[in-house]
Amino acid sequence: MTEYGRGPGSEPWHPEDPLYGDGGWGGQQAHAGPQSPYGGQPQQLPQPQQPQYGDWGQQQHAGYGEQQYQHYDGQGHQQPPAQGQQGHQQPHAQGQQGHQQPHAQGQQSHQQQYASQVQQQYHQGGWDGTGMQAHVPYPADPVDPYGQPAVPYGGERPDFYGTPDAYPPPEPPGRRRAEPESRPDWDPDPEDDQEKHAFFAGGDEDDDDFDDDPKAGRGDGKGKGKGKGKGKKRRNGCACLVVVLVFGGGLGGVGYYGYKFYQNRFGTAPDYAGNGTSETVTVEIPKGAGGYDIGRALKAAGVVKSVDAFVAAQSQNPNGKQIQAGAYLLKKEMSAASAVALMLDPQSQSNVLVKPGERNAQVYAAIDKQLDLSAGTSKKLAAKEYKALGLPGWATPNAQVIDPLEGFLHPGTYPAAKGMKPETVLKQMVEQANEAYGQYNLAAKAKELDLANPLEVITVASLVQAEGKTHDDFRKMAEVVYNRLKPTNTETNRLLQFDSTFNYLKGQSNIHISEKEINSNQNPYNTYTHKGLPPGPIGNPSEDALKAALNPTEDGWIYFVATDGMNKTEFAKTYAEFQRLKEKFNANSGN
Repeated sequence: MTEYGRGPGSEPWHPEDPLYGDGGWGGQQAHAGPQSPYGGQPQQLPQPQQPQYGDWGQQQHAGYGEQQYQHYDGQGHQQPPAQGQQGHQQPHAQGQQGHQQPHAQGQQSHQQQYASQVQQQYHQGGWDGTGMQAHVPYPADPVDPYGQPAVPYGGERPDFYGTPDAYPPPEPPGRRRAEPESRPDWDPDPEDDQEKHAFFAGGDEDDDDFDDDPKAGRGDGKGKGKGKGKGKKRRNGCACLVVVLVFGGGLGGVGYYGYKFYQNRFGTAPDYAGNGTSETVTVEIPKGAGGYDIGRALKAAGVVKSVDAFVAAQSQNPNGKQIQAGAYLLKKEMSAASAVALMLDPQSQSNVLVKPGERNAQVYAAIDKQLDLSAGTSKKLAAKEYKALGLPGWATPNAQVIDPLEGFLHPGTYPAAKGMKPETVLKQMVEQANEAYGQYNLAAKAKELDLANPLEVITVASLVQAEGKTHDDFRKMAEVVYNRLKPTNTETNRLLQFDSTFNYLKGQSNIHISEKEINSNQNPYNTYTHKGLPPGPIGNPSEDALKAALNPTEDGWIYFVATDGMNKTEFAKTYAEFQRLKEKFNANSGN
């Protein structure tokens, strides 16, 4: 069913529709064929639709014909049908089949009359097809490319689609884009784009004057050319200068670092000449230091000029790898070769050497001598400040201990140069002992060996070190100690009977001690008269002696005699065997 005022398409033109009045912005391209003022679509008269059989209940008709016409007011709004028209619908339904043919003829006649009225109203200004009053059409502007002459209703306009006179259809406001700015006719120079590049950008006085000059119009090609040419020369000159500076600086940097690389890799290391100045300096080399570590220490002290020079000299010396940790008395500004040679000379070494089994009294004397201190200074300091020197907690001595630090000045080489304090040297020795003893669980080992505490383990190790002569002697000597400490010992009745303990008490090293002297002394360190272990260690045991004390033999040894008086020690399991060894000793000593 076709509504009044519609075309054959589906686009509505009613004023309440969103597209009303904007037929040209429908986003559709222009079509070839007859043009129409209604959105670019061809306008046709409404055609009646023939009813289909069997569709009687879905369509309603008014009046004499089967087509119902809607009524509009002067503004294009729909009006309800008259009551008289509604009254004809029911009789029409009853006699519809009989009047079908007359209705078609009446409808065609009616539409022809209607088309004539519409065309007349359109040209007379009564109705313009948009629901508004018609306006007098203005004459077409010959300059306006979009202007077109008025065409009568139902007529055809000329089709310019695909011809040079065609214009693109207008676009909706939301889709419109600003047209690109075209280059002015007065500036066709393409080099202007280059001046806009960031590298050449940057105003100068000439450019500013040209831009601000009100007399320099856009059409004045002379003013533009004069200002631009001068500015370009200045900008090009600055650009060239920047390029030269960048490349020049880069080449200079590459050359400098290339020279440094060549010198470091292939050039001779900086070095002093000669045996140095008269100024001396003490350099301490830590334990485990390599060639580069030693070189850095010497360079920091002003002895050598470069680390590489020292490393090269050490590698060239056949004995260069024999440089050990310690303190060295050297001269400033020495050649690397002279420094290596002097460090290999024992006279240059400013160290204190603690030998295995050496007593603390001997160590104190060596420290005083090396530090140029009065005799007894280090011994007094150790007796007074031993708690502050880093002893382990289980090393707390009892009142009968002669020296609390005995057994804790670990064997090794320690820097001791003039100007150092004795407590500094002693702390290094105690620290080394703690590191060595900390490798073993001495508390658990003491319990396994029926000893009271870890301090007694160190005491046994000091006895093994003092009485043994070789590595093979150490484990047997440790078994002798443990067998004599047993409560079941009926051979010596838990008496150790070691000369070393009595000599420690006396501060001597005598192998010929009379029985009268021994039996008259009741000091706890006299193991001939005092049962069990002495109150503390009697020297500083080596790691080898400590391992033997922790792992003794189990052969039943209980006696021993140094049959040659010096280096050879023989062991016995019974008293009778001991007597034979004693006679051998007397024979060798001439007694």
